[in-house]
Amino acid sequence: MKQFFGMSQNGNLSEAVNGLKNPQFIMLFSNNSQFETHVKALEKLYPNVPSIGCIGMSYDTRIVEKGVGVIAFSDGVLAAANALEQVSVMPVKYIHRLEEDIHRVNGSQKDTVCIDFCTGNDACALTTIDTALKRNGISLVGGTGDAGKVSANGKIYEDATAYAIVKNKNGRVKTYKENIYHQLGNYRFIASNTDRANYIIGSLNGKPAKQVYQSILHVTDREILTQTFKNPFGKINGDDTCIISIKEVAGNSLACFRQVNDSDVLILLELGDFQATVKETIQTICREFPKRSAVFSVNCLFRYKLFSERNYMHTYLQEMAALGSHAGLVGYGEHYNNRFVNQSMTCVVFE
Repeated sequence: MKQFFGMSQNGNLSEAVNGLKNPQFIMLFSNNSQFETHVKALEKLYPNVPSIGCIGMSYDTRIVEKGVGVIAFSDGVLAAANALEQVSVMPVKYIHRLEEDIHRVNGSQKDTVCIDFCTGNDACALTTIDTALKRNGISLVGGTGDAGKVSANGKIYEDATAYAIVKNKNGRVKTYKENIYHQLGNYRFIASNTDRANYIIGSLNGKPAKQVYQSILHVTDREILTQTFKNPFGKINGDDTCIISIKEVAGNSLACFRQVNDSDVLILLELGDFQATVKETIQTICREFPKRSAVFSVNCLFRYKLFSERNYMHTYLQEMAALGSHAGLVGYGEHYNNRFVNQSMTCVVFE
């Protein structure tokens, strides 16, 4: 298979798709003001080609912040795309669409991946999607777009997750997740007074969540929102840790980008040697996939901000380019199989 990346910093779709011929699957990354126009135009240019899209930044060795980016697969890919609607209340109502698409591409664990873009309520959407994927052992990589809109096959959806089942006819696929944080000290917190709908942590070990965070890290209210780049929370999930970013201060509570429930056990994380972690990820992928045709990744917005502040973002994209054809999305949350995480990188590698 082959991966195409095209871009236009000023939002010219014709410029972004210049040179794209006979795609078998397309992903669109646009800006809020042009998203609907781009979705319709793309469908006219490539009718009947499975496609999904969202509002967000994209990249290969360069970042497209406000324009438009297009990633497309060709030469040996079989794909089907659609959307699960009403993700805030009842995504399972539409699960038959996903089940039919898995059957249509004859997806299997070794050669098939699900890529999804969600408008919100990610944890519920992923749990629903996983009920269909796990029967066939299919992995998932995806993320949250901006402005509450996604697209599938030329149609725009709100309160939905757009998905694609992508089969590599010429080799394997495998998903990866990268975590650049590790546990800080031996802090363990029991969450309470949570507001699941608004992702709010009211108390930690019976004390106001904001007060607990500030007393450990010695930061002001205003500094909390940037301190989370260095010190997010973590939720232990078996052998893995799901990162939980702080979104804003809400009185004496902390609003997060990921749902926290009463009685959840949380830890505090700290930023590690992220450059060494990135190199380790690249080495692992190269070892497990000596021949790679494409890598599609989702990097968290907070990783993008952290790397940019430390003048590492350009270097990071250059280092990832050593894998071959690498392109992706800057998301507002990352999806990895049935898990919704923050401040992470998830990716799928195609042999």
